[in-house]
Amino acid sequence: MACLNIISKLDGKEKKMKEQEVCTLDGTVDRHGRPADRRKTGTWVAAILILVNQGLATLAFFGVGVNLVLFLTRVMGQGNADAANSVSKWTGTVYLFSLLGAFLSDSYWGRHKTCAIFQAIFVIGLVSLSLCSYAVLVKPAGCGDDQTPCGSHSTFHIALFYLSIYLVALGNGGYQPNIATFGADQFDEEDPKEGQSKVAFFSYFYLALNLGSLFSNTILGYFEDEGMWALGFWASAGSATLALVLFLVGTPRYRHFIPKGNPFSRFCQVVVAAARNWKAEIPTNEKDLFQVDGKECSNNAGRKISHTSGFKFLDKAAIITSKEQYLQGDDAHNPWRICPVTQVEEVKCILRLLPIWLCTILYSVVFTQMASLFVEQGAAMNTRISRFQIPPASMSSFDILSVAAFIFIYRRVLDPLVAMLRSKSGHRGLTELQRMGIGLVIAILAMVAAGTVEHFRLKQANQTCRSCEGSSSLSIFWQVPQYVLIGASEVFMYVGQLEFFNAQTPDGLKSFGSALCMTSISLGNYVSSLLVTIVMKISTADRMPGWIPGNLNHGHLDNFYFLLAGLTAADFAVYLVCAKWYKYIKFEGNRAGNNVDQLIV
Repeated sequence: MACLNIISKLDGKEKKMKEQEVCTLDGTVDRHGRPADRRKTGTWVAAILILVNQGLATLAFFGVGVNLVLFLTRVMGQGNADAANSVSKWTGTVYLFSLLGAFLSDSYWGRHKTCAIFQAIFVIGLVSLSLCSYAVLVKPAGCGDDQTPCGSHSTFHIALFYLSIYLVALGNGGYQPNIATFGADQFDEEDPKEGQSKVAFFSYFYLALNLGSLFSNTILGYFEDEGMWALGFWASAGSATLALVLFLVGTPRYRHFIPKGNPFSRFCQVVVAAARNWKAEIPTNEKDLFQVDGKECSNNAGRKISHTSGFKFLDKAAIITSKEQYLQGDDAHNPWRICPVTQVEEVKCILRLLPIWLCTILYSVVFTQMASLFVEQGAAMNTRISRFQIPPASMSSFDILSVAAFIFIYRRVLDPLVAMLRSKSGHRGLTELQRMGIGLVIAILAMVAAGTVEHFRLKQANQTCRSCEGSSSLSIFWQVPQYVLIGASEVFMYVGQLEFFNAQTPDGLKSFGSALCMTSISLGNYVSSLLVTIVMKISTADRMPGWIPGNLNHGHLDNFYFLLAGLTAADFAVYLVCAKWYKYIKFEGNRAGNNVDQLIV
């Protein structure tokens, strides 16, 4: 309230200057719905709470996810291919739920309420999984390590297990896209200093995500690999509970954007209005299209978006067909007959994003191998150093360290260097699209490295052993290059993707932009599962063991990795075409919009 009280006592120019100094300019409000006071809300105080929350929630999630493939094989009795498919489907479902969370957040609940509700569901799922594992699944006592498989389970116990892990999927999936956007909301992008902090936030957010999983991949990974599954799951439940408490503690400090209403109805209105005017001619001057002033644009209280060429059929939705339609009461603003330019541009924006989004799915196919086939490959290698046995899942720690290192290298070295080299041409550092392209190239190298390691692992493997675990003399540390390359590619692809979709979506669809990142991972997992199924069906013809059999020593996992490298290379070629075609969104009156025409590939 202090923000309003101070400004109400001033007049004219002094009032406007004080408003810019005290209140945020991006339309955010405090928890009471009043204009946010930049001195008492948001900035790094709120953002750090969100980063810590993300780190703890990630620790909890990966406490389940990183070793789930081993839990399915050792405790639930699934084969390697079936376990890899189950993990891919489960992980895919996690990110598919992000669409639900984004829709509820953008349309009705707002990001704070959505995050709180889905985090509570996340905690319930983890507690249920912990109880289920302790009471009925890890039986007899001491089973579930690499030596002692567990007994069979009843249909009820299996159903309870899947209910628990899919509650975890629902809670984490609905929370993830909103917490990233909610953290970015704490910075006013209309303020130069806070705008720079907002860009930096996404890098630190992804860093917090990876640091949170570091504990899961090392300490929890070790205990779970030794068969102490219930202990690992209880630790995850405790971490998720602490994350929820910390998130709620920061409530008075947060800035909020008011939900904008159902975006699907706005999209349908544009399509219907354009179809009704399909015979009308588009005016040569874009100023003759239907416009509204200020925050009334697109019925969502967002900023106005400048008109762009392309998808001209949709421009018919903004054609003023008669003076009566424009002047007469409610009929004049019937959104099913005529839509403002900004509303039309919202639809164009999403349509332009889709080809870029589709090109990121195959990258996610590569990324998901780290949680499934990389772990199975590592288990078939020499995992011992003296008397100490390295859990195969803990090798993903090198991915995390790589992410941390390359975030620092990119932000402190590479980006300033590129900006300096391109300063004469008026360009900034690498654009988001360029970074995503670099991520694809590094992903290709990662698959080539993984295939090469598997090729030499097979040469040094004991072909006569019944179980492939530890059957090769090749050290598991030969996996380090593929994990490091995956980590480097994440910094360029996923961080760039978060920034890109957040910046390129309209004001009423910011959570949806983050959800697009999550759903690309989701579909990547489903495509990976489908690809494994197709490869196994083809490669097991004529009674052959296939590329990914239960005993990897009898298969050709290297061929699968090389296949992924080839598919990703083809995807990169398509991506170059789509990135060249893409047109950046332009907000009217936005400081960043002045230089947006420079953001080219």
